[in-house]
Amino acid sequence: MALLSEVRSLLGEPGVNRSYPEPWAEMEREFGVELPADFREVVDAYGSVLINDQLYLEHPAGPLPHNLQKSVRDNLDFWEEEDSTEFLPGPVGAGPGELMPIATGRTSETVFLRVPAGPSSPWRVLVQEFDSFSWALYEMTFGEWLLAYLRGEDVMAGSRNFGSDGAFYEPLP
Repeated sequence: MALLSEVRSLLGEPGVNRSYPEPWAEMEREFGVELPADFREVVDAYGSVLINDQLYLEHPAGPLPHNLQKSVRDNLDFWEEEDSTEFLPGPVGAGPGELMPIATGRTSETVFLRVPAGPSSPWRVLVQEFDSFSWALYEMTFGEWLLAYLRGEDVMAGSRNFGSDGAFYEPLP
């Protein structure tokens, strides 16, 4: 809960703040991997949102078109068709060491979680900027990466579009 407390102090009170285990379980069955607890905690608290008018986070219980499970499926299909090896440091997918697309940015970024290669390996975050074909791997958990983003650190391509009062979010319809 320490992560959520820090996120709340930077972003404001969450609008949902409820756990929806069944959509997560369905998503995990489809992809064969359990997403990290810090990612699930933030998404359960805030639901499907647009942060700083830039970063889209979606929940698997969200209505279409803002449904995480559908977005991951569609993005995996896109990156497989695009031959992601040209643009990414490894294959996309949900297997060990693969990159799973879990969020997008308004200025053509895709945020991936690198699936741990082994049981003791941590999840890591990779951001790819499609217009420039560049990517950056952050040796951080999702929670660490999100906090860095909310503090204004350079962990996302494009502008961070902070309002005068700092980070902000709006629920997606």
